[in-house]
Amino acid sequence: MDTKENKDAEKSVSVQLENRDAVIIRTSIIGIIANIFLAGFKAAVGILSNSIAVILDAINNLSDALSSVITIVGTKLSNKKPDKKHPLGYGRIEYLSALLVAGIVLYAGITSFTESVKKIIHPVKSDYSTISLIIIAVAVFVKVALGWYVKNQGKKVNSNSLIASGSDASFDAVLSASVLASAIIYICSGVSLEAYIGVLISAIIVKSGIEMMMETVDDILGSRPDGEFSKEIKKIICEDEEVRGAYDLILNNYGPERNYGSVHIEILDTMTADQIDILTRRIQARVFYKTGVILTGIGIYSHNTKNKKALQIEENVTKKIKQHEWVVQVHGFYVNIELKDLRFDAVLSFDIAPREGVETLVKEVKELYPDYEITVSPDIYVTD
Repeated sequence: MDTKENKDAEKSVSVQLENRDAVIIRTSIIGIIANIFLAGFKAAVGILSNSIAVILDAINNLSDALSSVITIVGTKLSNKKPDKKHPLGYGRIEYLSALLVAGIVLYAGITSFTESVKKIIHPVKSDYSTISLIIIAVAVFVKVALGWYVKNQGKKVNSNSLIASGSDASFDAVLSASVLASAIIYICSGVSLEAYIGVLISAIIVKSGIEMMMETVDDILGSRPDGEFSKEIKKIICEDEEVRGAYDLILNNYGPERNYGSVHIEILDTMTADQIDILTRRIQARVFYKTGVILTGIGIYSHNTKNKKALQIEENVTKKIKQHEWVVQVHGFYVNIELKDLRFDAVLSFDIAPREGVETLVKEVKELYPDYEITVSPDIYVTD
């Protein structure tokens, strides 16, 4: 790609990010408005009917609204331009805001649990009206619609925060329906299950908060890249005929849709430096244009073409070491017959320590070719 195409690619990715942020903010605002209205109605019904379950459901709606506010703030802050202090941008602020949301949800769940247990120990008589039951029923339908909308918008723009909020809203609909059912049971039989329903709701809120926190921590620590996304990038790289294979792809995430990466490619040992330079720049531009991933480095593996004996050595060594189940892949194989030098990379599974794996492979290859200097580089099993 030429300079103009590179600029077009940058503009395209920039527009996509702007559109993504607009969708997140718009969807979050809709969620805030809906949850505030629901919280108001439920709180009024809960107070009038003296129902702890309905009041807790209202509090849950308020926490959902606050979560949407934090999502908006996090999205805005994450869009700050890179500077000297943070040259890779502020995209990870979205993960910190998600962690804060998880903390709020967890706190709301624990508080609700405490209040529900108090109501079990010291029960209070509830008094439902037809209007209160209708309001709760309407709230169920609103939450179902809101959950469907938010979750689908989240999938469109690859926003884990929106997807989680949508799932939470859908689940809230089930919980509200359970509150409605307990109210009907109380009216029909006089048996009050509200405090127990409150405990159930609290337990589910706590569980959701813990799961949200764990998912966000995984994003901050760095989790395994999506297998399909990795395969897509490697496929794009291998579109060039000169590339025999793409390996060791590592993606570093600095916020949603903000990925930097490095990769090794295998090429023929006959290519010149200027040919390699043209090839790698072309790959970087194409990957960025199609995925938004910035490849900060492309390493080179040289493939033997000048000696048939070298190809036979590669076949023998590969066959030998692939007998180990913990050897996931062998690549970057190169043999210098004149210098008696043999080197390759081995992707090792997590079933064996890298040092132990390398020592084992060097020993086995040395038994096959004692006159050669053996170099084995262990690779992390990051992508398939």
